[in-house]
Amino acid sequence: MNLSDFDYHLPDERIAVAPARPRDSARLLHVAADGLHDLIVRDLPSLLRPGDLLVVNDTKVIPAQLSAMRGNAKIGITLDRRLDDGSWRVLLRNAKRVRAGDVLVIDPEFSAEVLQVLEGGAALLRFQADNFYAALARSGALALPPYIARPGGITEQDKADYQTLFATNEGAVAAPTAGLHFTPELLAALAARGVETTRVTLHVGAGTFLPVRVEDVTQHRMHAERGFVTAETAAKINATRKAGGRIIPVGTTALRLIESAADADGVVHPFDSETDIFIIPGYRFKVADLLFTNFHLPKSTLLMLVSAFAGMERIRSAYAHAIAAGYRFYSYGDACLLERA
Repeated sequence: MNLSDFDYHLPDERIAVAPARPRDSARLLHVAADGLHDLIVRDLPSLLRPGDLLVVNDTKVIPAQLSAMRGNAKIGITLDRRLDDGSWRVLLRNAKRVRAGDVLVIDPEFSAEVLQVLEGGAALLRFQADNFYAALARSGALALPPYIARPGGITEQDKADYQTLFATNEGAVAAPTAGLHFTPELLAALAARGVETTRVTLHVGAGTFLPVRVEDVTQHRMHAERGFVTAETAAKINATRKAGGRIIPVGTTALRLIESAADADGVVHPFDSETDIFIIPGYRFKVADLLFTNFHLPKSTLLMLVSAFAGMERIRSAYAHAIAAGYRFYSYGDACLLERA
């Protein structure tokens, strides 16, 4: 299976640089067994059944871009994920200037000790601050995807736009963007339809921005991300499946997490660990029945995942239709509801 199998051409004007307003007015492509159907996100309740269960990711995006000084050298820091011992794995810019034992000064009350320099510009840092998240809020910046150009810097509007309605648990570098489409009104309509919602947490890491660099995709090494599924959520998913309801992850992050937490029989268990699950065509899905997601970048692991879920030919057809029909792509773009092949 080659990387080129997951390539397509997207005109620049199809890349969304701001979300739809209101959020649930975005377009929705229903990719079904009987064809492609053009709708809007607000139509989602009509596509679901009483007893279905939406699984949403409640991670909260942190201002993960930092600028530090090592002597006279300026070092860029992008947080990736927090480790169990309280240190952080990060990606560095100007990493060749950094050695283990160095202290990187971010501001007079916020610094980081370099514990270890890793391959590929990564490092392990231990931050020093009275309150880490308050220090981030003071000195950090949002790490928007590179295809959302902000020559003048991140705006206050972006800070609001790039959080989902569910954002609760701090730790994500990037937003679980399928969740950006949800509004209180849409959640109320889903509840009135008899569709329930449950929450999981997967802290999306900086690795989500990294390209696949091998032509044989089976040789790609997936980045790890920290995830949590509570006993209550696991029980709710299992009870829904037993009762005949469908499990619909909102986004690839929620899907990857519940698939990581499931055993071979599809029973979901409580989960508190890192996952580096890599889903490509040929993967046997154990839990998810439908997937609500955005349109993903060419040659990305997320495009491989949706191709595994809905079928490669169906995804090719859906993306070609979406481009021709003027859908908006990527983080701030439109959505699709995929039926499992």
